[in-house]
This record gives sequence, structure tokens and C-alpha cells, in this order.
Amino acid sequence: MTAIKHALQRDIFTPNDERLLSIVNVCKAGKKKKNCFLCATVTTERPVQVKMVKVKKSDKGDFYKRQIAWALRDLAVVDAKDAIKENPEFDLHFEKVYKWVASSTAEKNAFISCIWKLNQRYLRKKIDFVNVSSQLLEESVPSGENQSVTGGDEEVVDVYQELNAREEQDIEIMMEGCECAISNAEAFAERLSRELQVLDGANIQSIMASEKQVNILMKLLDEALKEVDQIELKLSSYEEMLQSVKEQMDQISESNHLIHLSNTNNVKLLSEIEFLVNHMDLAKGHIKALQEGDLASSRGIEACTNAADALLQCMNVALRPGHDMLLAVRQQQQRFSDLREQFARRLASHLNNVFVQQGHDQSSTLAQHSVELALPNHHPFHRDLLRYAKLMEWLKSTDYGKYEGLTKNYMDYLSRLYEREIKDFFEVAKIKMTGTTKESKKFATLPRKESAVKQETESLHGSSGKLTGSTSSLNKLSVQSSGNRRSQSSSLLDMGNMSASDLDVADRTKFDKIFEQVLSELEPLCLAEQDFISKFFKLQQHQSMPGTMTEAEDLDGGTLSRQHNAGVPPPVSSEKDMIRQMMIKIFRCIEPELNNLIALGDKIDSFNSLYMLVKMSHHVWTAQNVDPASFLSTTLGNVLVTVKRNFDKCISNQIRQMEEVKISKKSKVGILPFVAEFEEFAGLAESIFKNAERRGDLDKAYTKLIRGVFVNVEKVANESQKTPRDVVMMENFHHIFATLSRLKISCLETEKKEAKQKYTDHLQSYVIYSLGQPLEKLNHFFEGVEARVAQGIREEEVSYQLAFNKQELRKVIKEYPGKEVKKGLDNLYKKVDKHLCEEENLLQVVWHSMQDEFIRQYKHFEGLIARCYPGSGVTMEFTIQDILDYCSSIAQSH
Repeated sequence: MTAIKHALQRDIFTPNDERLLSIVNVCKAGKKKKNCFLCATVTTERPVQVKMVKVKKSDKGDFYKRQIAWALRDLAVVDAKDAIKENPEFDLHFEKVYKWVASSTAEKNAFISCIWKLNQRYLRKKIDFVNVSSQLLEESVPSGENQSVTGGDEEVVDVYQELNAREEQDIEIMMEGCECAISNAEAFAERLSRELQVLDGANIQSIMASEKQVNILMKLLDEALKEVDQIELKLSSYEEMLQSVKEQMDQISESNHLIHLSNTNNVKLLSEIEFLVNHMDLAKGHIKALQEGDLASSRGIEACTNAADALLQCMNVALRPGHDMLLAVRQQQQRFSDLREQFARRLASHLNNVFVQQGHDQSSTLAQHSVELALPNHHPFHRDLLRYAKLMEWLKSTDYGKYEGLTKNYMDYLSRLYEREIKDFFEVAKIKMTGTTKESKKFATLPRKESAVKQETESLHGSSGKLTGSTSSLNKLSVQSSGNRRSQSSSLLDMGNMSASDLDVADRTKFDKIFEQVLSELEPLCLAEQDFISKFFKLQQHQSMPGTMTEAEDLDGGTLSRQHNAGVPPPVSSEKDMIRQMMIKIFRCIEPELNNLIALGDKIDSFNSLYMLVKMSHHVWTAQNVDPASFLSTTLGNVLVTVKRNFDKCISNQIRQMEEVKISKKSKVGILPFVAEFEEFAGLAESIFKNAERRGDLDKAYTKLIRGVFVNVEKVANESQKTPRDVVMMENFHHIFATLSRLKISCLETEKKEAKQKYTDHLQSYVIYSLGQPLEKLNHFFEGVEARVAQGIREEEVSYQLAFNKQELRKVIKEYPGKEVKKGLDNLYKKVDKHLCEEENLLQVVWHSMQDEFIRQYKHFEGLIARCYPGSGVTMEFTIQDILDYCSSIAQSH
């Protein structure tokens, strides 16, 4: 093993500046035995590094190679397996556990002992040695040699130590001085032994010569011990003296601690007293203002407001733990509560009186507005009450019950006041709309109760029902002369015992202005009141949350009290709803009054629904832009639904009247009434709905109306006996096409094209039918010629037929000289003139078409003569120019 150790040191570790300390021959446990060596090494350079190296013989077997190395500091546990029995197995715990079997127990023990020594000397972190005999470790490091283990020469670790360069040089010098050092080793060793004995004797003699100095040293040590004893006695006396001083200092320290504690408590007590005095002391001026302050003057209101804020701050101060147990604090809190209750009662009483007084003052101004279409201005009333806004906010946060009571009282007083004002305002509007003394007297005698509004509404609905019945009789019209059509027909405007001639543009413009003024007066009134309610009652006036209180609950006057307990302010979402509910109760008469006014306007003229739809839509759109959930937006939206229903009813009635139109059997039809009235409706609607928000509603109505016009024109044309069907269709569809072309209604472009096509088709049909066969015998002759050609006879051979020879042709042509042709055309012109109406002025158009058709027949006859009777020299007794002259002279003569 020594030879292997020297070989490993020389070949592997010396080149790496390492020194081999211990070696063990091992193989892995449980596997086929492949021997290798575990080596414990240290580096020769500082700082020293301790490693465990696994060395294995090469496959060729002639040299050793380094396989793997571990730092000793990474070794955690050395397990010898058994501390009592001899066992060659042991485990080394690095990052993983390595199990080894040594070639002998002695080698294992020597290797573990070396590891233990290296651990003790070089590592701060100690390795755990498990199942290692304690005797083995004790023998490895005897107690007397501990110093050498921890700080002595490394030779203690192992017998072998390699000589350094200086030692080798000294040995060489010594061997050179002895001739037999190499040739006779025993003689050299004997010589060295003698020299060593001489040195040992010299050392003993030197020790014996120093005995006197040792005795002197021992004597000095004895004297030093005596001095130490004396110093200890003095220190003991000093300690006894300081003991009494310590007791006195402890007493002084304890006294100082008590004094400091007392001062700290006094400072804290003073701080608490200052806190209570500063935060819970109400000035005498504030107390006086709360008890006796003038709530009628601006200065008194300001003083009361400041005092109320100061009282609220005192009551809401955040007391520290234990303050509420102090009698003075409880008394002060009770005093504050009494002041709050007293002032809240006084404030509520004063504001109730202000509400009543303002209501009486406002009522006194109604007389001056009785003849004007204007609502009284509530701005002075709002301005005076807004001085109390901060006090209302204080009352809301301190006594919600009284705040709620004031809210109800305000709604009660104001609802009655606004009801009187709004009823009078709408009565004036109705008078201006009707413009009759009878209506004026009727409205002047109306009772100021809500039942009157209901009665008036019912009367309006009843009258409209009667009108509906009378309208059906009026719709059974007879068509008279075209020049007097408007005065004799029932127009679409005839919705209420009034003829169309009574309703002109000026009347409609007047109604439009009155209705717009009504909405323009109501809108700022509602917005001003809503803004005042928000500011005065300190409520949110932005968008409210859906799914809130119902209208029926709010109008009974008890919802606000049921919604919240007394003294508990509502959440923000409920505050938003409170504004809307207060507005509903205060202005509960607006919606029924607007509906009554709308019913009256519809009674006067059903076309007023167009004006109302446009105006109401614009105001609803404006209100929704401000606040979609406001009272004004909701109310106008509800009324807009009613207006839209009236508009739809107006359109339906027009269509129904079209269906009920009857024509006279004795007079020509001309332009049907509903066709002319559609023109009037479209012209009026286009002027009203110009740039309107509800253009889509008008487009839908146009589509329904034009379909009704088309269907009923054809219906009347089919039923007409006096006027040919084609004339009725041609004239009316020409009128419809002209109307749509003039108005340029984009949604009716398809209908315009259809109207033009129907007009063209029926014009052509009427021309062909009316012209017929003006040269009847000549027509029959050439029909026979065409029949022979159709049977297969060649055209140039037709003249050989007995019935169709040249003589027969000349005989037929002689029957139609120019005078007879002109006479037939003149009779035809008179016939067409009787069929057509003057309003549409289509006579010349029809006559020109007939002229073209007659010329076409003439050219057809000439073509047949040229093909079937070539070279015969047979011609008509009149020319195309003669036809043109006849038609022109006939048209001019009439």
C-alpha cells in the first residue's frame, strides 16, 4: 500500500500541488467489484483546500487516472455502519449518498480517522460521524496532543512527510561530510546516533544549569500572589462602600421615574381637556343665534347657518375612548341635542310659513297673466328660498324627519299653486286656438278642480266620436264639375265639422305658434323648478337608477316616509328619484292638460298632429340631451306617444276616407278628391317636417298613404260609368306623378316611377281605344287584305282576288274624302273633351297622341297599297299634311 501511495503522490497529486494524506482501497457496495482508491488530499498553497479524490486504474493497467473529486466541506455525514463490530462498509453523504466497501476494516478506520482530523483542523462546519467508535476518535487525537492536532505540524496526521528543498540541501551537506554516508549506511546511522546522544547530554546539562533562575522565578511568583491578595481585599472594601451608594441611587431613580410619570399624565390630561374644550365648546353667540336668531333677514340667516354648522361640528366630533363616560361630556352632548331639536323645530316652522306666504304672494300675480299666454315667473320665490339651502342641508343631516315633513309641505303648497297657474295658462292657450267668444266663456267658467279637466277631456273625446260618425256621411261624396272640386268634395282635412276652405295656412301657422309657445313656457318652468329643488333640498339631479318607486306610490304622499326611517338620509340613488317624484307631484296637472290641448288641436284640424309631432319631438330630444331620466323628459315623452297616436289616426282616417269615396254616375270624375288632398298633405308635411327629428314617421305615413291612393284610384276607375277607366287612371296618375316630381320626396321615388308608368300606359290605351277606326270601311278592307296574306297569298297577288281588286279599293277610298275625315276628327275631339277634366289640362296631350296614332294608321294603309297594288296609281284622297292641318284647325277652333 505504501508503494501505491508513493506512486499516486508522484504521478497524480504532486503535479497538482497536492499532498496525499490517506488512502483506502474500495469498491462500490452491491455491484461487481471494480476496485478504486479514495484519497484524502490537501493543497500545498494557502489557503489550504481539503478534497476527497476517487482514483482508478486505467483500462490498460499501467497507470492511474483521476476520476472524480469532492470538496470536504460538501461532505455532510460519514456513516461507518457499525460502531462495535468490525465492518468494511461505510457511506459518504455528499449531494447524494455513496456506498463503499473497503478492502479491510483497518484501512476503513484509518481513512475515517484521517477525515475526522482534517475536519477538526480545517473546517468550521463539522461533519456528522455516525456509527463510528468513540474510542477510535479518541485514539486518533490524545488529550495531551490536542495542540498539535489543531495547530501543530501536519506530520501528526500521518508519519510520512515529504522533504522540502532546504531540508534536502541540509541532508546532502551532512552526507557529504561523511564519506561512508552512502557506502555504509549502518556506520552513518551509528555516527548520527552518537551525535544525537551528545546533543541530548548538552541539553540536560543546560537544563540543570538553569535551576537557580527557576527558583528565582518561583519566588517572584509567590510575591506576586501576595500582592494580588492585598488588591482583592481593597476591592472588597470598595465594593461594600459602593453598595450603599447603589441603594441610594436606586431610590433616586425610582423617585425620578414617579415624577416623570406624573408629568406625562398631567400633559396627557391637559391635552384631553384642551381637546374637549376646543371641540365641544359652542360660542355664546352661536347659542344665541340658534335660540333667538332672526330667520327672516339675510344677516340672521347667515348667523344661524354658521351657528348650525358649529353645532353640527361639536356634535359630530370623534370622541376618544373613555370620553363618553365623563359626566361633563354627556351633559354637553345633551345640551347640544336640545339646541338642535329646538332650532330644527323653529326652522321647520319658519320655512312652512314662508311656503304658505310665498304661495299667497304668487297667487296674487295670477290676474295679470290671465289674458297672456305666459306662465308666472317663480324666480323671486326661488331666490328668496335659496338663502335657506345650507340650513336645509343641515336639517337633512341632523333631523331627517323634519326635513321630510318640509318636503311634503312644499310639494302640497306648490302643487296647488302650479295647478292653478297651469290650468289658467292652458285655458288661455285653448281660447287663442279656437278664437271664439263661445269657447272663451266656456273656459272662463271652468271650475278650478281636477275633475273639470277630466270632464273637458271626456267631452273632447265624445265630440270627436260624434265627428267620426258625421265624417262617414260626409265621405259619401258625389263628383261634380271639375272647376268647383274643392268646395264640393270632402277633404282629408275635414276631421271636425269644418270644411277645408275654413282652414288655411294662416290658421295652421297660428296653431303652430301657440303650441310652440306652450311648450316653450312649460320647459323653462319645469327646468327651473327642478334645479331649485335640487339646490334647496340638496338632492342629486343627474341620471337616476332604473327600477325605482312607482308613480302611484309617489302621488299618495306617503312614499318618502316609507322609503326611509325618520332621521336617516336616503342613499344617493334614492335622492335622484326623489327629485323626479317631487316633480311628478308638483306638476301632476301638466300631462293631462297637454293631452287635453292636443285633443283640442286634433279636433280643430287633424293636420295639426303634424305640427304637434314635430314640435313635441324636438322638445323631447332637447330634454333628453339634458337629462334622459328627468321629469320633463319623461312627461314630454308620454305626451309624444299620444301625439304619435293622433298622427297615426290621422293617416288611418285619410286612408279610410279614400276607401269610402263615392263618385257620381252623371258627371265626369276628373282628379279624385283624395289625390288632390294627398298633394296638399304632402306639401304641408314637407314644409312642417323640414329638418325634423321624426322624419322617419312621415316617410312611413307617405308609404301607407300613396299605397292607399294607388289602390283607390284604380278602384274608382273600375267603378266609373261616365268617365272611361283609362281617363280616370291617366289623369290621376299624371297628377300624382307631377306632385311627386315637384316635392322630390326621396322615400317615394319608386312610387313616382310607378305613377309615371301607369300614366303612360293608360294614356296609350285610351288613345288607341278612343281613336278606334276613324276610316271604318277602309280598316275592314285592309283587314281582309292582311287576312289573305296571312293565309299564304303573296302580297302582289292580292289584287287578283275578286273582293280585293283595284276597283274595290278605289270604291272604298272614294267614301273617305278630306271633308269626311275632318268631320270624324272633329267629333272625336269633342268626345275626348267631354271625357277629360280641365284641372289636369291633358286635352292637347291626348289630342297630339291621337294625331300621331292616326298618322301611324295612315302610313300603314299606304304601305299595304304600295306592296299589294304596285303600279296601280291608287292613293288616299288626303295626305299626312292634310291630317296635320285638320288636327291643328280643330284644336284651334275649340
